[in-house]
Amino acid sequence: MKKIKTEDSIGMVLGHDLTKIVPGEFKGAAFKKGHIITQTDIDTLKKMGKDHIYIFELGEGQIHEDEAAVTMAESASGKGITLTEPSEGKVSFVAAYNGLLKINRNILNKVNSIEHVSMAVMHNNTEVKKGQIVAGTRIIPLVTQRARVEEVQKICQQEGKIIYVEPFKRLKVGVVITGNEVYYGRIQDKFAPVIKEKMEYYDCDIVDILYAPDDAEIIKQSILELISQGADTIVTAGGMSVDPDDVTPEGIRSTGADVVSYGAPVLPGAMFMLAYLNHIPIMGIPACGMYHRTTVFDLIFIRVLTGEKVKKEDISELGYGGFCTHCKPCNYPKCSFGKA
Repeated sequence: MKKIKTEDSIGMVLGHDLTKIVPGEFKGAAFKKGHIITQTDIDTLKKMGKDHIYIFELGEGQIHEDEAAVTMAESASGKGITLTEPSEGKVSFVAAYNGLLKINRNILNKVNSIEHVSMAVMHNNTEVKKGQIVAGTRIIPLVTQRARVEEVQKICQQEGKIIYVEPFKRLKVGVVITGNEVYYGRIQDKFAPVIKEKMEYYDCDIVDILYAPDDAEIIKQSILELISQGADTIVTAGGMSVDPDDVTPEGIRSTGADVVSYGAPVLPGAMFMLAYLNHIPIMGIPACGMYHRTTVFDLIFIRVLTGEKVKKEDISELGYGGFCTHCKPCNYPKCSFGKA
């Protein structure tokens, strides 16, 4: 690395981006790597505090920050990720479509344990939108040993991609709303509007909404009827507590479905139930789903949307980050709820 007085640098080629910061207005590269310094640049550089320019000459076995960032990003990124051009030595990962962000934390930790390597990501299982920046990578110095970047490549080749996005599918959802009080018209149903709003948000189709009393056999028949109508996902609402007259879990079991879990370490939503009848997920939402904007249902449903078969251990792991603090206004999914 050669240190050159700024006024003597005219005609030289920058080996790295030069960042300009105007508080509250701008932060970015005023001069990009590869820029040829001209006489008119000198005053700007001086105002940026650059009395000297550093010209890099890579030694044997070294790699520049831009090339390093591109190489690491290409190695770590999987489906559903596009990459930006390097800027100030960093490459950003961008979601190519709406979906669920997946992070392999074990591989990420291995990569970040390599000296000079930095890769920062959003939480695993975060709902992301097309065009959203979800991660970034760079090396810490302007140059490093090429072998360090090659180690990142090797890890990703052998163990898999670190970051990718699973696309959401458009599901056909059948809904069963249970409870004598609603079935017999004693009170107004407030669950259906909530479920309709969620399905509209997730771009899913509701096959039908059926109502059932607190009768396990009728609940069972309602679920099977919706499946016969083409539903590939079932949502039941109500009747999920341990009260003797809350028989929705019994109705779900009686279909012959395999129960993954009745109960979840999540608040709100501890009485949630998940089962599978062959490949069709059946979710039982407790009453909290009516009056809390976000519950365990949202954490599980975004995974069902990708076609993932949720396991018992997946639900158990939700306890870390599974306490909703009921922020006003609700910022989900841009919060800690359901994030591990």
